[in-house]
Amino acid sequence: MARLGFGTAAFPFEASEVAKKAILQAIELGYRHFDTASLYGSEQPLGEAIIEAVSVGLIKSRDDLFITSKLWCSDAHGDRVLPALQRSLQNLKLEYLDLFLIHWPISSKPGAYEFPIKEEDLIPMDFNTVWAGMEECQRLGLTKSIGVSNFSCKKLADILAFAKIPPAVNQVEMNPLCRQKKLREFCNESGILLTAYSPLGAKGTIWGSNKVMENEVLNEIAKAKGKTLAQCSIGGYHGH
Repeated sequence: MARLGFGTAAFPFEASEVAKKAILQAIELGYRHFDTASLYGSEQPLGEAIIEAVSVGLIKSRDDLFITSKLWCSDAHGDRVLPALQRSLQNLKLEYLDLFLIHWPISSKPGAYEFPIKEEDLIPMDFNTVWAGMEECQRLGLTKSIGVSNFSCKKLADILAFAKIPPAVNQVEMNPLCRQKKLREFCNESGILLTAYSPLGAKGTIWGSNKVMENEVLNEIAKAKGKTLAQCSIGGYHGH
């Protein structure tokens, strides 16, 4: 897995030609890890961008890239995990993922992908059956690794108690203002790689803000180091 990935979430969630162009430019600039999800609507443009990148010689093959996608809450039911991954692969026009994550530790009523999810549609997740579905996906070779996103220490411990294949990754919000110290320590002790989303605060999304990029203390630290704030924020998490 490349240390730095290119996220493809943009609100409102929908496929677009802009997304495809942005991904192609990212590949040209050297990005090799791309993060998508069934919710985002970006699987199809990512797949189209990969095909074009190969055809014009930006990369030799799909194997040059590391592709992550995620299982949405409405598919977080034991019998829906494998079909959901198969749909993602169809959207991406790929034979396999490098990493498949459970997007959130909660299920919702099967149906259309919605965000935010209506409170009345939320359902406690059956971790045993959902994780068994994730393990089946890996055994079938449809994803090289499996993991989770937005999981707390307790929920990780719940899965580790019965998992035949432990989560390889836990992807969470992490930046200089949200350091996740306890979770980082737990993941290190458990052999789980903790990866960060929104390392710059995710301005322009309904879940993010510009608090990181506008923080005076962080800006002063960056100036003292002769770096941009973004370089310091992202660089500070390499290796975690």
